[in-house]
Amino acid sequence: MPKAKVKRKSTWVDMTAMCDVAFLLLTFFMLTSNFTKKEPVLVATPTSVSEIKIPETNIMTVLVDKTGKVYFGIDGQDKRRQLIEKMASMYKVNFSPEEMKKYTLLELTGNPMQAMKAFLNLPAESRDLPQNNLGIPADSTNNEFKDWVKSAREVNPDLRIAIKADEKTPYPVIKKVMRSLQQLDESRYNLITKLEGAPGRE
Repeated sequence: MPKAKVKRKSTWVDMTAMCDVAFLLLTFFMLTSNFTKKEPVLVATPTSVSEIKIPETNIMTVLVDKTGKVYFGIDGQDKRRQLIEKMASMYKVNFSPEEMKKYTLLELTGNPMQAMKAFLNLPAESRDLPQNNLGIPADSTNNEFKDWVKSAREVNPDLRIAIKADEKTPYPVIKKVMRSLQQLDESRYNLITKLEGAPGRE
């Protein structure tokens, strides 16, 4: 007796629900993600077991690269405008409205005030080059860094200081930055590190 053949039927799966879920998840991650702020130099922070999270607003960031150059920035474009206006008045530098607008768009900058005007007039792609970032002077004879901190504190009294340094940054440079903060009675600050597992933790 011949074997009965089962008629094949085409399989059709409705993917509408899966596509809806995929787009909902994509939208969720886009809206809840915190994008990394652009920094002028790449810094490899040292590791620690501290799990204290630094707030995302009202932050005064001090970045020190492995060569010892100091960079400085605060959050909020309106606050940055007030900050650069104060520093321009203090150092007798005349910025155009366009130059001030460019400064407000920068998260961190690292140049002496007398070189800031030329820096802001550079093409955007050239501003990250090492030769165009001289570092903010923080020496005992010329300490512009203290003026930046003092002016930023006047602009926003609620700022919290966060120091981010490379793991290869010479210790005397970090000590110099901390001493400058102590001279301004800024004894509370956070050190940004990379989280590692505590000893004995699986």
